[in-house]
Amino acid sequence: MKNQDLYIYILGIADNSLILGQRLGELCGHGPSLETDIALTNIALDLFGQTRSYYRYAASLAGEGKTEDDVAMLRIERDYRNVLLVEQPNTHFGHVIARQYLFDVFHFQLMTALVDSNDETLAAVAAKGIKEVGYHKRFSGDWLKRLGDGTGESHEKMQEAIDHFWPYIAELFDTTESDERMIESGVGVDVATFRESYYSEVTDQLKEATLTVPENPYSKKGGKQGVHSEHMGYILTELQYMQRTYPNLTW
Repeated sequence: MKNQDLYIYILGIADNSLILGQRLGELCGHGPSLETDIALTNIALDLFGQTRSYYRYAASLAGEGKTEDDVAMLRIERDYRNVLLVEQPNTHFGHVIARQYLFDVFHFQLMTALVDSNDETLAAVAAKGIKEVGYHKRFSGDWLKRLGDGTGESHEKMQEAIDHFWPYIAELFDTTESDERMIESGVGVDVATFRESYYSEVTDQLKEATLTVPENPYSKKGGKQGVHSEHMGYILTELQYMQRTYPNLTW
Protein backbone atom coordinates (compact mmCIF):
# COMPACT_ATOMS: atom_id res chain seq x y z
CA MET A 1 0.00 0.00 0.00
CA LYS A 2 1.39 3.37 -0.98
CA ASN A 3 0.44 5.12 2.25
CA GLN A 4 -0.37 2.78 5.13
CA ASP A 5 -0.50 5.57 7.73
CA LEU A 6 -3.01 7.60 5.74
CA TYR A 7 -5.15 4.50 5.18
CA ILE A 8 -5.27 3.75 8.93
CA TYR A 9 -5.90 7.39 9.75
CA ILE A 10 -8.92 7.45 7.43
CA LEU A 11 -10.29 4.29 9.03
CA GLY A 12 -9.93 5.91 12.45
CA ILE A 13 -12.36 8.62 11.34
CA ALA A 14 -14.67 6.66 9.05
CA ASP A 15 -15.23 3.64 11.28
CA ASN A 16 -16.68 5.84 14.03
CA SER A 17 -19.38 7.06 11.65
CA LEU A 18 -20.04 3.60 10.20
CA ILE A 19 -20.56 1.88 13.54
CA LEU A 20 -22.55 4.73 15.07
CA GLY A 21 -24.70 4.88 11.94
CA GLN A 22 -25.33 1.15 12.24
CA ARG A 23 -26.38 1.58 15.87
CA LEU A 24 -28.78 4.37 14.94
CA GLY A 25 -30.13 2.26 12.09
CA GLU A 26 -31.25 -0.31 14.64
CA LEU A 27 -33.69 2.29 15.99
CA CYS A 28 -35.61 2.71 12.73
CA GLY A 29 -39.25 2.15 13.64
CA HIS A 30 -38.47 2.17 17.37
CA GLY A 31 -38.09 5.88 18.13
CA PRO A 32 -40.14 7.47 20.93
CA SER A 33 -42.08 9.50 18.36
CA LEU A 34 -42.38 9.53 14.59
CA GLU A 35 -40.48 12.81 14.22
CA THR A 36 -37.62 11.65 16.43
CA ASP A 37 -37.52 8.26 14.73
CA ILE A 38 -37.11 9.90 11.32
CA ALA A 39 -34.51 12.35 12.66
CA LEU A 40 -32.35 9.52 14.06
CA THR A 41 -32.63 7.62 10.78
CA ASN A 42 -31.58 10.72 8.84
CA ILE A 43 -28.57 11.18 11.12
CA ALA A 44 -27.60 7.58 10.38
CA LEU A 45 -27.86 8.28 6.65
CA ASP A 46 -25.71 11.40 7.03
CA LEU A 47 -23.03 9.34 8.77
CA PHE A 48 -23.14 6.63 6.11
CA GLY A 49 -22.84 9.25 3.38
CA GLN A 50 -19.71 10.70 4.97
CA THR A 51 -18.35 7.21 5.51
CA ARG A 52 -18.73 6.34 1.83
CA SER A 53 -16.50 9.26 0.87
CA TYR A 54 -13.84 8.20 3.36
CA TYR A 55 -13.93 4.55 2.32
CA ARG A 56 -13.80 5.39 -1.37
CA TYR A 57 -10.57 7.27 -0.67
CA ALA A 58 -9.24 4.45 1.53
CA ALA A 59 -9.99 1.90 -1.21
CA SER A 60 -7.99 3.93 -3.73
CA LEU A 61 -5.03 3.82 -1.34
CA ALA A 62 -5.41 0.09 -0.75
CA GLY A 63 -5.31 -0.68 -4.47
CA GLU A 64 -5.75 -4.27 -5.68
CA GLY A 65 -9.13 -3.37 -7.12
CA LYS A 66 -10.71 -2.82 -3.69
CA THR A 67 -13.94 -0.87 -3.43
CA GLU A 68 -15.58 1.15 -0.67
CA ASP A 69 -17.77 -1.90 0.05
CA ASP A 70 -14.71 -4.09 0.57
CA VAL A 71 -13.28 -1.64 3.07
CA ALA A 72 -16.59 -1.21 4.90
CA MET A 73 -17.85 -4.80 4.93
CA LEU A 74 -15.01 -7.27 4.57
CA ARG A 75 -12.59 -6.52 7.38
CA ILE A 76 -12.30 -8.59 10.53
CA GLU A 77 -13.13 -7.08 13.91
CA ARG A 78 -9.51 -6.30 14.84
CA ASP A 79 -9.14 -4.18 11.68
CA TYR A 80 -11.84 -1.68 12.69
CA ARG A 81 -10.49 1.46 14.36
CA ASN A 82 -13.62 3.02 15.88
CA VAL A 83 -13.68 4.10 19.51
CA LEU A 84 -15.57 1.95 22.02
CA LEU A 85 -18.13 4.71 22.64
CA VAL A 86 -19.92 4.35 19.31
CA GLU A 87 -20.39 0.58 19.53
CA GLN A 88 -22.24 0.65 22.84
CA PRO A 89 -25.86 -0.57 22.64
CA ASN A 90 -29.13 1.37 22.56
CA THR A 91 -30.06 0.44 26.13
CA HIS A 92 -32.74 3.13 26.36
CA PHE A 93 -33.40 6.50 24.72
CA GLY A 94 -31.28 8.32 27.31
CA HIS A 95 -28.33 6.14 26.29
CA VAL A 96 -28.94 6.92 22.63
CA ILE A 97 -28.87 10.67 23.30
CA ALA A 98 -25.91 10.61 25.71
CA ARG A 99 -23.79 8.53 23.31
CA GLN A 100 -24.78 10.74 20.39
CA TYR A 101 -24.13 14.03 22.14
CA LEU A 102 -20.76 13.04 23.58
CA PHE A 103 -19.65 11.95 20.11
CA ASP A 104 -21.25 14.86 18.22
CA VAL A 105 -19.34 17.54 20.13
CA PHE A 106 -16.07 15.78 19.33
CA HIS A 107 -17.07 15.09 15.73
CA PHE A 108 -17.94 18.72 15.06
CA GLN A 109 -14.63 19.95 16.47
CA LEU A 110 -12.74 17.30 14.48
CA MET A 111 -14.44 18.26 11.22
CA THR A 112 -13.86 21.95 11.88
CA ALA A 113 -10.14 21.28 12.17
CA LEU A 114 -10.02 18.75 9.31
CA VAL A 115 -11.20 21.40 6.86
CA ASP A 116 -7.65 22.81 7.08
CA SER A 117 -5.95 19.48 6.33
CA ASN A 118 -3.14 19.43 3.78
CA ASP A 119 -4.95 16.49 2.18
CA GLU A 120 -7.42 17.99 -0.27
CA THR A 121 -9.72 14.96 -0.25
CA LEU A 122 -10.07 14.85 3.54
CA ALA A 123 -10.54 18.61 3.67
CA ALA A 124 -13.29 18.40 1.04
CA VAL A 125 -15.14 15.61 2.86
CA ALA A 126 -15.00 17.64 6.08
CA ALA A 127 -16.19 20.82 4.38
CA LYS A 128 -19.13 18.97 2.83
CA GLY A 129 -20.16 17.20 6.04
CA ILE A 130 -19.65 19.85 8.69
CA LYS A 131 -23.14 21.35 8.30
CA GLU A 132 -24.69 17.91 8.85
CA VAL A 133 -22.57 17.30 11.93
CA GLY A 134 -23.56 20.71 13.29
CA TYR A 135 -27.19 19.66 13.02
CA HIS A 136 -26.44 16.36 14.78
CA LYS A 137 -24.94 18.26 17.70
CA ARG A 138 -27.90 20.61 17.98
CA PHE A 139 -30.34 17.70 17.87
CA SER A 140 -28.61 15.65 20.57
CA GLY A 141 -27.86 18.73 22.68
CA ASP A 142 -31.50 19.81 22.64
CA TRP A 143 -32.63 16.35 23.70
CA LEU A 144 -29.99 16.24 26.42
CA LYS A 145 -31.45 19.41 27.94
CA ARG A 146 -35.03 18.28 27.46
CA LEU A 147 -34.45 14.98 29.24
CA GLY A 148 -32.04 16.27 31.87
CA ASP A 149 -34.27 19.17 32.87
CA GLY A 150 -37.51 17.29 32.35
CA THR A 151 -39.37 14.93 34.63
CA GLY A 152 -37.80 13.20 37.61
CA GLU A 153 -37.65 9.95 35.67
CA SER A 154 -36.12 11.48 32.53
CA HIS A 155 -33.52 13.32 34.65
CA GLU A 156 -32.57 10.12 36.46
CA LYS A 157 -32.21 8.12 33.25
CA MET A 158 -30.22 10.87 31.54
CA GLN A 159 -27.84 11.13 34.48
CA GLU A 160 -27.39 7.36 34.52
CA ALA A 161 -26.57 7.42 30.80
CA ILE A 162 -24.01 10.22 31.16
CA ASP A 163 -22.39 8.42 34.10
CA HIS A 164 -22.25 5.23 32.04
CA PHE A 165 -20.61 6.77 28.97
CA TRP A 166 -18.24 9.17 30.70
CA PRO A 167 -15.32 6.68 30.91
CA TYR A 168 -15.49 6.16 27.14
CA ILE A 169 -14.86 9.74 26.00
CA ALA A 170 -11.17 9.89 26.96
CA GLU A 171 -10.41 7.53 24.05
CA LEU A 172 -11.63 10.17 21.60
CA PHE A 173 -8.41 12.06 22.32
CA ASP A 174 -5.98 9.16 22.09
CA THR A 175 -3.66 9.08 19.10
CA THR A 176 -2.09 6.08 17.41
CA GLU A 177 1.38 6.09 15.84
CA SER A 178 -0.22 6.51 12.42
CA ASP A 179 -2.25 9.47 13.74
CA GLU A 180 0.91 11.13 15.03
CA ARG A 181 2.70 10.77 11.70
CA MET A 182 -0.29 12.22 9.88
CA ILE A 183 -0.38 15.13 12.34
CA GLU A 184 3.31 15.81 11.71
CA SER A 185 2.70 15.88 7.96
CA GLY A 186 -0.17 18.37 8.29
CA VAL A 187 -2.73 15.84 7.05
CA GLY A 188 -4.14 14.76 10.41
CA VAL A 189 -5.74 16.72 13.22
CA ASP A 190 -4.08 17.00 16.62
CA VAL A 191 -7.15 16.27 18.73
CA ALA A 192 -5.28 17.24 21.90
CA THR A 193 -5.60 20.89 20.84
CA PHE A 194 -9.36 20.87 21.44
CA ARG A 195 -9.59 18.44 24.35
CA GLU A 196 -10.01 21.30 26.84
CA SER A 197 -12.67 23.05 24.77
CA TYR A 198 -14.51 19.74 24.34
CA TYR A 199 -14.76 19.14 28.08
CA SER A 200 -15.66 22.78 28.65
CA GLU A 201 -18.53 22.68 26.14
CA VAL A 202 -19.85 19.36 27.44
CA THR A 203 -19.63 20.53 31.06
CA ASP A 204 -21.57 23.72 30.30
CA GLN A 205 -24.26 21.74 28.48
CA LEU A 206 -24.62 19.23 31.30
CA LYS A 207 -25.00 21.99 33.85
CA GLU A 208 -27.65 23.69 31.69
CA ALA A 209 -29.46 20.35 31.59
CA THR A 210 -29.28 20.23 35.44
CA LEU A 211 -27.06 17.16 35.20
CA THR A 212 -24.02 16.43 37.36
CA VAL A 213 -20.64 16.22 35.63
CA PRO A 214 -19.18 12.79 36.49
CA GLU A 215 -15.91 12.64 38.42
CA ASN A 216 -15.02 9.11 37.36
CA PRO A 217 -11.32 9.20 36.32
CA TYR A 218 -11.40 5.70 34.85
CA SER A 219 -11.24 5.35 31.06
CA LYS A 220 -12.20 2.52 28.75
CA LYS A 221 -10.04 2.25 25.66
CA GLY A 222 -8.85 -0.15 22.98
CA GLY A 223 -11.02 0.45 19.94
CA LYS A 224 -8.47 2.59 18.12
CA GLN A 225 -6.05 -0.34 18.34
CA GLY A 226 -8.69 -2.81 17.18
CA VAL A 227 -9.50 -4.21 20.63
CA HIS A 228 -13.25 -3.89 20.92
CA SER A 229 -16.05 -4.56 23.38
CA GLU A 230 -18.18 -7.69 23.32
CA HIS A 231 -20.79 -5.75 21.31
CA MET A 232 -18.68 -5.30 18.19
CA GLY A 233 -18.93 -8.87 16.93
CA TYR A 234 -22.72 -8.73 16.97
CA ILE A 235 -22.70 -5.42 15.08
CA LEU A 236 -20.46 -6.83 12.34
CA THR A 237 -22.50 -10.04 12.10
CA GLU A 238 -25.50 -7.97 11.04
CA LEU A 239 -23.59 -5.34 9.07
CA GLN A 240 -21.59 -7.83 7.00
CA TYR A 241 -24.23 -10.52 6.51
CA MET A 242 -25.14 -9.84 2.88
CA GLN A 243 -21.58 -9.37 1.63
CA ARG A 244 -20.31 -12.50 3.35
CA THR A 245 -23.31 -14.67 2.50
CA TYR A 246 -23.42 -13.58 -1.14
CA PRO A 247 -19.82 -12.65 -2.10
CA ASN A 248 -19.41 -10.03 -4.82
CA LEU A 249 -23.10 -9.18 -4.66
CA THR A 250 -24.01 -6.07 -6.69
CA TRP A 251 -27.31 -4.23 -7.08
